[in-house]
Amino acid sequence: MYLFVGLGNAGDQYEITRHNIGRATLLSAIKKFDLPRPTHAPKLQALVAEGKIGTEKIVVILPETFVNKSGNAVGPATRFYKVKPDHIILLHDDVDILLGASKLSFGRNSGGHKGVESVMRALKTKNFWRMRIGVQKKRRVPGEDLVLQKFRGDEDAVAKKMIKKSLEAVEHIAIAGPERAMNEYNA
Repeated sequence: MYLFVGLGNAGDQYEITRHNIGRATLLSAIKKFDLPRPTHAPKLQALVAEGKIGTEKIVVILPETFVNKSGNAVGPATRFYKVKPDHIILLHDDVDILLGASKLSFGRNSGGHKGVESVMRALKTKNFWRMRIGVQKKRRVPGEDLVLQKFRGDEDAVAKKMIKKSLEAVEHIAIAGPERAMNEYNA
């Protein structure tokens, strides 16, 4: 079983911001893979959808906290589902990667991402998988000024392509495992 976590701020006003690309990707995954509609799990502070991709059981967690407090949802979800950190895949924005690019990685430092830091504190480890989805503009913008911006113009089309590519990676992770998916996805 894999636990897929989509970081993002809850609330309609944040729905299409760069900070919510991980959450948006997993909302698209729920539709694409015909998973049940997520339900609110108050004890987990998250929306949760359980289902299968292929024969692999997956759980989608969409924290209902602000990004910087994501560990408050991921920690309890990990304990509830009895998932080891190496079976957690955290999908999140990365301001160090250009929009349209992404990386699947394991055991890396947070790179200054406060939501990732929160998850690391909750899990007491950095040894989990991360799908780092690029949101940086061609003309570099400081992260704190960038993450709450919405995608504009041609960026929106690039973001949609990135979500589609990320969905392929989610499917590959569930079917073949994250190590094999990393070889394909990062190529």
